[in-house]
Parts: sequence; C-alpha cells; structure tokens
Amino acid sequence: MKYRFGRFVLDTRCYELRREGEPQHLEPQVYAILRYLIENRDRLVAREELLDEVWGHRFITPGTLNSRIKALRQALDDDGSVQHVIRTIRGRGFRFVAAVSAGGGDAVVSEQVDESPTQHVANAKVSALPTAASQQQVIRFCRAGDRVRIAYALSGTGPPLVKPANWLTHLEHDWESPVWGHWLNELGRSYTLIRYDERGCGLSDHHAPMISFDAWVSDLEAVVDAAGLERFPMLGISQGCAVAIAYAARHPERVSRLVLYGGYPFGRNHRGAQQDLEGTLLRDLIRVGWGRDNSAFRQVFGSLFVPDGTPQQLQWFIDLTRTVPMENALRITELTHDIDIRTQAAMLNVPTIVLHSRGDAMIPFEAGRQLAALIPGGRFVPLESRNHVLLEHEPAWTRFLEETRTFLA
Repeated sequence: MKYRFGRFVLDTRCYELRREGEPQHLEPQVYAILRYLIENRDRLVAREELLDEVWGHRFITPGTLNSRIKALRQALDDDGSVQHVIRTIRGRGFRFVAAVSAGGGDAVVSEQVDESPTQHVANAKVSALPTAASQQQVIRFCRAGDRVRIAYALSGTGPPLVKPANWLTHLEHDWESPVWGHWLNELGRSYTLIRYDERGCGLSDHHAPMISFDAWVSDLEAVVDAAGLERFPMLGISQGCAVAIAYAARHPERVSRLVLYGGYPFGRNHRGAQQDLEGTLLRDLIRVGWGRDNSAFRQVFGSLFVPDGTPQQLQWFIDLTRTVPMENALRITELTHDIDIRTQAAMLNVPTIVLHSRGDAMIPFEAGRQLAALIPGGRFVPLESRNHVLLEHEPAWTRFLEETRTFLA
C-alpha cells in the first residue's frame, strides 16, 4: 500500500518513506509509529496503544516515545507547534491529520481530511457526547499535580468552551439548578462546555491537603489536559476570571480567547476598609449559618448574588451549603478575598471581552471596569442588571449571550 501526503509517499511494500521520490532514512521504531498512525488516521491513537503496538509489553519511558515522535516530525518537515502532519492531543495521544491519498501501485483513492486543529480536538473528545437537545452531561475524574481528584463534566455540542470553577460548585447540583440551569443549557447549544468542581467542593476531593490559588490553577491545568484540549477559549465567571487569567498568562499558546463575566483583578482584602469589613461579615456569616435553613443567611447571600431572584432561586443557596463542608467554604472564601492578579492581567496577549452588571452587589461594577482596563486590548461591556448571576428572564442575559457568541465566533 502507498500513502501519499504532501511531498511524501509511505510505501509499506518496500518498508520505505520517500520525499519527492528520494528514500528517507527512518529508524525502525520511527517507521512503525508513522505507519500505525497513518493506518489509523480516522481516529485518535492513545499513547498507551502506540507504546504497545511499537514496543510490545516492554517498559518504555514517556521520554522515549516523545523522542521518536520528534524524530518523525523532523523527517516529515512537521513542526511541534503547527503540527500539520501529526497532531498531539495533550494527555491523550496522537493523530495523523495531513490529507492522504491511499492505494496500491499507481491507483490512489483521495480522502477528504479536515485540517482544523479545533475540530480535531473537538472530534477527539466530543463525538461520543450527547447532543445539545438531550441536555445531558458526562462526568469524569482526573488527578491534579498533587494527586487530588478533580471531577469535571462535558455537556452540549460544538467547539470546546472551558469554564474554570467559580465560588462553590457541584456538577450535579448545578445541572438541576434554577440559578445556573439556563447558563448550562444555552451555552450547550453552541459549545461543548467543559467545567469542573474545584478541590474542596462538589464531586471533587473534599479533603484536599492544599487549597490555594496556585492549586486552583493546577486543577484547571489537569482538567484541560485530561479532556485532550490543545487550544481553546475560556469563560471565566466571578472568581473563575482570576483563575482563567492566571492560566492564560502561564499558557498563552493554549488560550484562544477569554470571556470574563463578573470578575475582578483583586479581592476584598485589597479594596479598602469598607470592602474589608464586608468580607469579615461574610466570613462570620459562613461560620454561624453554613448548612442551616436560616432565613437571615438566605436573605444576605440571596441579596448579594441574585437580588431579583425568586424564592426558589434564593433557597438554592441554602441547598448549596449542604454540599460543601463549612471549613472548605470558609477557606475558599478567604482565598477569593486575597486574590490579586493585576500583574498577570497586564501580561495577557489574548483577545478578551469583560462583561459586568452595573448593579452587581457581590462584585462592584468598578472592579469589572478596572479588570478590563488592565488587560491590553480588553473590551468592556456593561450590562443592565442587579444580579451577580444573570437570570434567564432579564434582558442582560440575552445581551450576554449575544456578545459572547459573537466574540467567540
């Protein structure tokens, strides 16, 4: 069989790779990798599968496989960044993505190959997912760098959109939520939404030895690697904006666009005496009222997050407290108050849109304006709402969706 791609022909009868008719020297293992990838070009080939195919059951370090892939890319005039021929799906495996003509002798059959990197990534992880109309989610688990188990979910259909965790989530609880349900449903109509529970809450490990801002960024790194994403946009909400910014500053080559809603460049501990006092009151309220069906607790948190919410939506915050240990909620809240990502925001080189509600009582409107001003080229969109979490019935929600879809398109 002969496989033609670009200037190359792989002739399996002669055990030979030719470039414009000239034989190219390949080590046996490098040739074996090329042949296996091109013969299985219709799918992602997992690293473990490739190791078994080429080396059998011998123990081989990941570095050995990486060195052979590098040698193969050099032989094919490929580039580890552009990846026109062999695409790496980080944390998962490899795929042969160049257009191929295959056949025996001089007769060939052309194949149409989609060379869009984003589509390859989406196809690798999304093809088995339910359609948006079914409104289901697939929950999986991965391990962060310190071995803490992180729960993440995939839902919807379309290109990937990653949502870093915001203040206190629960993948199942949020899915049925009168507060977050319309967010997940609407975003799932246009994108494959990847979201997760941060350490200490939801379905992720509650007894994480370390809860810190760096650990939050590490959790995001683990999730996108486990999902097999190479380059993707992110939707940061509230606390998740800071995590998204920190990740983009560390990995600018992997983030295509940022949508930031209700975020801030620094927490309450850096906003002056009044905000510091409010932070102290919130922490005391958590210590006293967490997990209790207390009307005062419900009223305070409801008025901060969704002042225009229904009784059912306000009750949701009480229900949420029963899914997270009080000590974890307190630690996470304290960390949000101490966030300061001004330096990272000023370093960004990623197209960014910042949206913020004018009447937001949880995160002041001025904080959103300051965040947009720090990000080079950042676009700011004020929304006419009093709610920190936009509700389905309000015009600001429709505006948010329109701006987000236009920006990501």
